[in-house]
Amino acid sequence: MNDVAVIGAGASGYFAAIHAAKAGGNVTIIEKTSKSLSKVSVSGGGRCNVTHAAFENRLLIKNYPRGEKFLKKSFVQFSVNDTINWFESRGVRLKVEQDGRMFPVSDSSESIIQALEKEASLQNVRIKYHFGVVDVDKIDEKFRITNTNGDNLYFDHLIVCTGGSSKFQGFDFLKKFKHKIIPPIPSLFTFNTPHEPIKALMGISVSDAFVKLEGTKLSYQGPLLITHWGISGPAVLKLSAFGAQWLAEKNYKAKAQIRWDSRWTEESLLIDLINFKSKHPKKKINSNPLFGLPSRLWEHFVERSEIKDEDIWINISKKQLNRLIQNLFCYIVSIDGKTTFKEEFVTAGGVSLDQVNPDTMESKLVSGLYFAGEVLDIDGITGGFNFQAAWTTGYIAGTHVLHKG
Repeated sequence: MNDVAVIGAGASGYFAAIHAAKAGGNVTIIEKTSKSLSKVSVSGGGRCNVTHAAFENRLLIKNYPRGEKFLKKSFVQFSVNDTINWFESRGVRLKVEQDGRMFPVSDSSESIIQALEKEASLQNVRIKYHFGVVDVDKIDEKFRITNTNGDNLYFDHLIVCTGGSSKFQGFDFLKKFKHKIIPPIPSLFTFNTPHEPIKALMGISVSDAFVKLEGTKLSYQGPLLITHWGISGPAVLKLSAFGAQWLAEKNYKAKAQIRWDSRWTEESLLIDLINFKSKHPKKKINSNPLFGLPSRLWEHFVERSEIKDEDIWINISKKQLNRLIQNLFCYIVSIDGKTTFKEEFVTAGGVSLDQVNPDTMESKLVSGLYFAGEVLDIDGITGGFNFQAAWTTGYIAGTHVLHKG
């Protein structure tokens, strides 16, 4: 009665399988493709952003737009420190970058993949590739798993780690179990601004912008990057996660307000500009960027404030000065669409957390059925938080899958 199936050969699937095997299970990972750990491979530009240096759970949970309360209990069992210790005890040392993201010292996702594959092999975990699951049922206390060819496999316990699906149909095989599925929507995406002239400044970035969705209290600060399709960078990606539901309801048509340096106030900008004007009255406004801003970005603000190339500071009108401050402090762009990255696609939505036990990851509706990873209605902002949720939920599901009661 110890045969365990894990559907999905991703991060949570491997972690669940390893810990289920350590608990005494005969474990088989079932994977529809020919590859394992593909998302791990491409994460962080091929470096794998394993976790984040948020060592206090009360701070860690704040980085999950969906799942915060659920994970509060789960992280007690397997925390960031546990992730670090697990990989380092298997020869993979991790390092912390300035923004808190954690990567293997090797700067290669292969280090993480090899550690997981080696441990799975040591625990005698089997992997069955090219088995696309289309149906799961429970018959006489056994889970029957059916693939696209009509082939069946039978197991005593089942851990579902299929990841996020961009389509509701991706959860069809769970329908028999009556689990409530929160409709999936994209999370972590850039804001397309096809009608905005700022696109011409692609490649320009600032280190600490403040971005707010107009008409909401949703905002985030951090690095911002201008791309050929609009605005991106950590500040935008993180804001997209917290605003995923609202933006979906708006059909990704909205306005964003940008303060190009989060520390600015309108008063401080006015004082700084007046001081500069008094000290350098004959300097050209356009050709002398202030506040450490990239010259092309400054020139854009100047042009947008209806200040001519040859204008000098002494001749700036009050109206032009106010426009310049507005462009620096509250630059408004119209969002019309989004761009997601297929390799690192993250969804909000999935199996409702109301029907899953956060202490064990077991279904409250079907005994012996467990969930881990992004198949759950959990998603984190960019920075290693989604992988941390995968390690934690995978560990808990695997550790508890053979427990009774």
